[in-house]
Amino acid sequence: MQRRTLTAAALWGGAAALCGLPAAAALADEAYPQKPLRLIVGFAPGGGADVLTRIIAEGLAKQLGQQVIVENRPGADGVLAAQATSSARPDGYTLLMGTNTAMVAAPTMRPTPPYDPFKAFTPISSAGQFSMFLVVPSNLPVKSVGELLALVASKPGALNSASSNSASELAMLQLLGERKVVNARYKGDMQAMTDLLGGQIHMMFTTGTLAPGFVKEGRIRALVALLPQRSALLPDVPTGGELGLGKLTITPWAGFFGPPGLPPAITQKLSLELQNTLRRPDVREQLGQQGFEGYGMSPEKFGAFFRAQYDAFGATVREHNVKFE
Repeated sequence: MQRRTLTAAALWGGAAALCGLPAAAALADEAYPQKPLRLIVGFAPGGGADVLTRIIAEGLAKQLGQQVIVENRPGADGVLAAQATSSARPDGYTLLMGTNTAMVAAPTMRPTPPYDPFKAFTPISSAGQFSMFLVVPSNLPVKSVGELLALVASKPGALNSASSNSASELAMLQLLGERKVVNARYKGDMQAMTDLLGGQIHMMFTTGTLAPGFVKEGRIRALVALLPQRSALLPDVPTGGELGLGKLTITPWAGFFGPPGLPPAITQKLSLELQNTLRRPDVREQLGQQGFEGYGMSPEKFGAFFRAQYDAFGATVREHNVKFE
C-alpha cells in the first residue's frame, strides 16, 4: 500500500510540475470530495441558466454526498464567472456552469479575447441543450414570424429587442438579416422578460424556463422554437425548419468546466457523477419541465464537442461580420 501511494505521488508530481502545481495538490484523494463544492453560473438568479444549474447542483450533491453551492456572478456575458473559475485552485471544489456565451462568444466576438478557453479551463462534461423561443408581447400586432419581419421592415429602427446572452443576440441577427432593430442587453432573462411584459421591449429569444408560463397566461406570444423538433412545453409553436428559416442555426448549450490543471482523476470522477446526475429520474423530470435536454459526456467527448461548437460559432460570426464591444 505504501509503495503504491508513493508511485502514484511520483506520477502525479510529474504532471503537476507541468502545471506549476505541488505534487500534493495534484494527488487525487480517493475520499474526494471532503467539503462542499462551489458551482459558479454567470447569470442572474431566476433566469434559465440559474434554474437549470440549481436543479443539477441538487442532483450532483446527492451523487457526491456533499453540498454543491450555486454562486451567481452575472455580468460581462459570463466572463466574470468564467474568470473566477479559471483563477481558482484546481482541486475540484470550484466548477463553472459554462454556456456558449462565455465559452464561445466572448473569445470569438470581442476585439480583445478575455481568455483562451482551451487553455484557461478543463472540460468536464456537457450539461445539455436549452430550448429557446422567439416571443413578443401579446399586444404587439403580429401572430407569426412573417408578420413580425414585415412590421420591423416597415419601421426601421423603431422597434427593439432584448438579449441576455450571445446565442439569443446572434439568433436575432440571423432572423432579422438586413432589417434593423435596437437591441438592449441584459444580465439575465428575467430582467429582459420583465421589460418585455411592461412594453419596453418588443421581441426577444428566451428559454423554455420562462416562456411557457407567460404564453399560457396570454401575456406573451411565442412565434418560433429554436429546436430540431417542436417542444412538448409549447407544442403549437413551429420550429425554424418548419417555417423555412434555414439560416436560423444557433442552438444554446451548457457544460461544466474546471480550472486549468484539474487532476485527471478528479476530472473523470466529476464527469462520471455529472453523467449519473443527468440520468437521475428526478433531475431529468425537472430539466424537462424547463425545456432543457440534459445529457452528459466524457471529458474527451465534451472537449471535442466544445472545439466543434467553437469553430462553428466562429464561422457564423465571421459570415455576419459580428463584433460585440
